[in-house]
Amino acid sequence: MQGSTGSSAERFVAADVGGTHARVALVQTDGDRAIDVQAYRKYSCAEFPSLTAILADFVATQQHDGTDRMAIASAGLMLDGRLVNSNLPWQVSLAEMRRELGLRDLHVINDFAAAAHGAGRLGAGDRRLLTPGVDKVVSGPMLVVGPGTGLGAAVCIATAHGDVVLPTEAGWPAFAPVTPREIEILRWMQRGNRHVAVEHLVSGPGMANLYHAICAIDGVATRFATPAEITNGARAGDAQAGDTVLSFCALLGSAIGDLAAITCAGSVHVAGGVVPQLVDFLPHSDFRARLVDKGAMRPLLERVPVWLIENERLGVLGAARWYQQHLGEHPEETTIN
Repeated sequence: MQGSTGSSAERFVAADVGGTHARVALVQTDGDRAIDVQAYRKYSCAEFPSLTAILADFVATQQHDGTDRMAIASAGLMLDGRLVNSNLPWQVSLAEMRRELGLRDLHVINDFAAAAHGAGRLGAGDRRLLTPGVDKVVSGPMLVVGPGTGLGAAVCIATAHGDVVLPTEAGWPAFAPVTPREIEILRWMQRGNRHVAVEHLVSGPGMANLYHAICAIDGVATRFATPAEITNGARAGDAQAGDTVLSFCALLGSAIGDLAAITCAGSVHVAGGVVPQLVDFLPHSDFRARLVDKGAMRPLLERVPVWLIENERLGVLGAARWYQQHLGEHPEETTIN
């Protein structure tokens, strides 16, 4: 995305921090609301002792101004100046980050709030339709949802004064089984904790939980550990891996349908995570059937298009868009929305 370099141009660092990867960019925005990504790197979080170390490494490679201003998208909650997120490999102290990086402006925003801001900036080439024949946006908010390290979601409402984005904790409602097989899975999961959240099954770690549950119920030893291994096992004909992947697709459809019904969504964008590994399974699964199987809400949900976002810079673009929209508003403030 190209921007101008006029007097209204603003340059800053935008980052998208997840449990596995951190994506960091130097971006420039202008008065035409364009976003120009001038530098971009993807980091493995496990290879660095802190988020500050990742950002310091990125800043050290830049010869431009603007690296003392940052907008960071991350899951979690702010508590006493620290970002609380069980999926990150390290603690994040905003005061330490400000001091060690010499920042004059730092904002932390919810990762799916950023995704919702970013989804509206994407072009047709950045997404894949998951509901063949249903591609027209209907009246209602835009829902952005994604099963990654957890299950995230946010709602974007367009207004005359700009987008209003509402982040959620969509992963934490209780998992509601539909089939006898899913009831067995729930009972197996409840051996460790009575509360089984949706994201305990609909996420990257959730796929592994689902696979372990299915293997235990079927009385066979596990062979795979990660979503990639499980999906590859399914392609190779492993029965439990195949059952896991198709069950996951069904549960994903059910979760998206629930959220779309709750929010009266006019469109749904699925953001990355494990879903890109499943695109060849989704058409042969109960994904679509479970998405629309919501009783009286079926006629509405049958009209709602669902796209898979295929741009890994979504979070970075969204953090940049959020910062651009709030530029000049309380620059000293640190927030998570």
